[in-house]
Amino acid sequence: MSHFDRQGLYDELTSLGRGEWARALQKKTEESLSSERHGKLAEWIQALESLPSIENASLNAAKNAVAIEGDLPESSKTAMEASLRALHPWRKGPFDFFGLAIDTEWRSCLKWDRLAPYLELRNRMVLDVGCGNGYYGWRMLHSGARLVLGLDPFLLFLMQFEAVRRYAGLNCSHYVLPLTDADLPERLNLFDVTLSMGVLYHRTSPIDHLRSLWESLAPGGQLVLETIVIESSQQEALVPEDRYAKMRNVWFIPSVPMLQLWLRRCGFKDIQVIDVARTTFEEQRRTDWMTFESLADFLDPNDSMRTIEGYPAPVRAMILARKA
Repeated sequence: MSHFDRQGLYDELTSLGRGEWARALQKKTEESLSSERHGKLAEWIQALESLPSIENASLNAAKNAVAIEGDLPESSKTAMEASLRALHPWRKGPFDFFGLAIDTEWRSCLKWDRLAPYLELRNRMVLDVGCGNGYYGWRMLHSGARLVLGLDPFLLFLMQFEAVRRYAGLNCSHYVLPLTDADLPERLNLFDVTLSMGVLYHRTSPIDHLRSLWESLAPGGQLVLETIVIESSQQEALVPEDRYAKMRNVWFIPSVPMLQLWLRRCGFKDIQVIDVARTTFEEQRRTDWMTFESLADFLDPNDSMRTIEGYPAPVRAMILARKA
C-alpha cells in the first residue's frame, strides 16, 4: 500500500541484523491493509488524503496535547476538522492540529506524567505494544528516543497516527504497524524499552504475552507494564464470568502480588511498582471527539466502586521490570 512510507523502519531493522523480521513485517502490514480487512478503510484513507497540505508544519510533543504547529489558512480549517472528525472515535491523546483541540476519551497525558520520571529514553530503541494512535510514542520521541515502533491491530488508530505523522514529517523515527505482539519473533532481543499498556487483561494467556515482551527486549532492557489489577495482598486473579466493564475480551485481572509473580516466572527482575491508581472520570470520559460509551457508562450508577456487572471498578497498576 503506497499511502504510508515505512521504508526507514525496514532499513533500520535491516541494518541491525533483523532483515528477515523487517521483510516479515512489511508483508504482514501489507496484508493487514488490504481493502477487504475493513469496510471503512477506503473512507479513512480518503479522510487522510483530504487533509490540507501545509508546508511549514511541525510537531511539538513537549506539552500535554501533542501539537501540530504552523500556519493553517482560514479557508482550510473547515476541511481540516471534517477530515479529522471522519476518524472518530479518538481515544488516546489529547492532540492539537493548528489550534483545533482534539479532546480524546483518555487524557493520556496524566498517565504519561506518572510514567515519564521513571524512564530514560535518550537514544533508546522503543517498542510500544498496543500503542493505539501513537500518542505515547510522540512523547517518547520528544524525550530522546532513537526510534519508536508501535504495534496495534486496529486500523482506525493507524489512520489517526498517520494524520499526525503527515505533518510531523515522513523522516521522523516513529512508526505504527497494524500488528500485535504475536508478530514478534522468538529471541528478538532488540529493544531497550518495551511498553505494554492496557493490553495484558485482553490476552487469553497473560504468560505468553509477558514472554513475548521479555523476548523483544535486549539483555538488561526495561519493561513498562500497565494493566487493570484487583486490590489484594494475596497472589490471586479475577476471571470475569462474561464481561468486565462491558468489555467482552477481559480474561485475567491479577492482584499486584500475582502480577509480580508472573513477571518473575517470565524472567524479569528489578520489579518496581511505580503507581497504583483508580481510573477516574477526569482521566477517561466521553467527549465531543469520542461520543460512544465511556467510564461512567461502565460503572454501577449507584456505586462507582463497582462495574455495571458488580466487579471491582478499574484500578490500574504501572510496573517497571528488567530483563534478567
